[in-house]
Amino acid sequence: MFLRFELPFYPGTQREDSFAPQSSGRAGSVRGRVAPHAGLGNPAGFGKALPLMESETGMDRVRSQRERAQMGSANRLKLGLFGANCSSGRAVTMVPERWSGSWPDCVALAKMADEAGIEFMLPIGRWKGYGGVTDYQGETFETVTWAAGLLASTQRLVVFGTVHAPLIAPLIAAKEFVTADHIGEGRFGLNLVCGWNEGEFEMFGANLRDHETRYDYAQEWLDIVKRAWSAPDDFDVAGRYFSLRQVRAKPKPYGGTRPLIMNAGASPTGQAFAIKNCDALFSHISYGMSLDETAGYVTRVRKMAAEQGRDIDVYTVGVVTCRPSAKEAEDYWRHAIVDNADWQAVDNILAMRDITPENHAPDEFRRLRNHQANGMGGLPMVGDPDSVTAQLARLADAGLTGIAVSFVNYLDELPYFCAEVLPRLARLGLRAPT
Repeated sequence: MFLRFELPFYPGTQREDSFAPQSSGRAGSVRGRVAPHAGLGNPAGFGKALPLMESETGMDRVRSQRERAQMGSANRLKLGLFGANCSSGRAVTMVPERWSGSWPDCVALAKMADEAGIEFMLPIGRWKGYGGVTDYQGETFETVTWAAGLLASTQRLVVFGTVHAPLIAPLIAAKEFVTADHIGEGRFGLNLVCGWNEGEFEMFGANLRDHETRYDYAQEWLDIVKRAWSAPDDFDVAGRYFSLRQVRAKPKPYGGTRPLIMNAGASPTGQAFAIKNCDALFSHISYGMSLDETAGYVTRVRKMAAEQGRDIDVYTVGVVTCRPSAKEAEDYWRHAIVDNADWQAVDNILAMRDITPENHAPDEFRRLRNHQANGMGGLPMVGDPDSVTAQLARLADAGLTGIAVSFVNYLDELPYFCAEVLPRLARLGLRAPT
């Protein structure tokens, strides 16, 4: 039932692109601000620090674009938490202990992750729940303000905002991102979404463009955001979708570099957009794929990026159920994800993607249904600490930069994961020792 893989490692290259530094208006000598995951100032002692550049702008320290892209961590396998801004998180389950998504729980989780050396938290841009008994993901926090609050409560953690480009004006977005970036002193990341959920777009009176046009629009939108981040003087825009005059945007992102940008395009057009514009491609690449195929996919994506003179990291998503024994893990997984799945919500999600019993064979529909209940399609990692560690290691061996994971209840399950799995990953050389 659960996946096992064996593959060689395909390392990526480093990126060196950066923005021109912006003056902070502060004078005087450089004071040493602790880098993310450095031992000093990191009570948990997790992670290895990348060197920070000495400031030439008056800020205590600035981050290179390379360090931004690596989330301030030299760990070979980056780890994140996915979907904690939503009620139920990623598990389409009715069990009473399912994730609340409340603000106190989100803050407690961010602090726990920060202390443990987890690199990032990635929210879901959700505006409307999926119904069912639980109204799955029916209560959600807007992601940029959510990120700003968590950045103010942490010291090392990178926190993303997940933003639908068609639903917000690019200059407002650029200003919001800069504000969050200054709150986090360079730890804000942007997960850019071009849109797919027609029901949500209707809430805003927005049109869901055809697939190719979505990316044309997103390109112009992102070009404006990046220009607002970097242009030293006022500028005009005369594009297909935007006509802007005498644009002025200050301050610039923290430390003279821009936020890490991620995209989850799955189609060839979406992948091409990510390779051209982003630091990371976030993909469900293990969905229905062997790890051999995954390794080939990662290699092809990086080769296409290299042909454009760029580098791109590749991340995926997973759903962890880790217990002291394999039987305990599999029993709980079955209890939460099969016996107590919110099948009405699952079927609503599948129907939005035109996946129904009428157009799929029974066995294939059952497989897709179970996969959706597991965590909206995330790779299931179910077992004891040795088994979960081995699966994570094989993902790294396939060339993945990192993985964003979810749990039925993040706060209840993350401590055991950190206590048992992180040290095992360290012994394999995938993460710094605890």
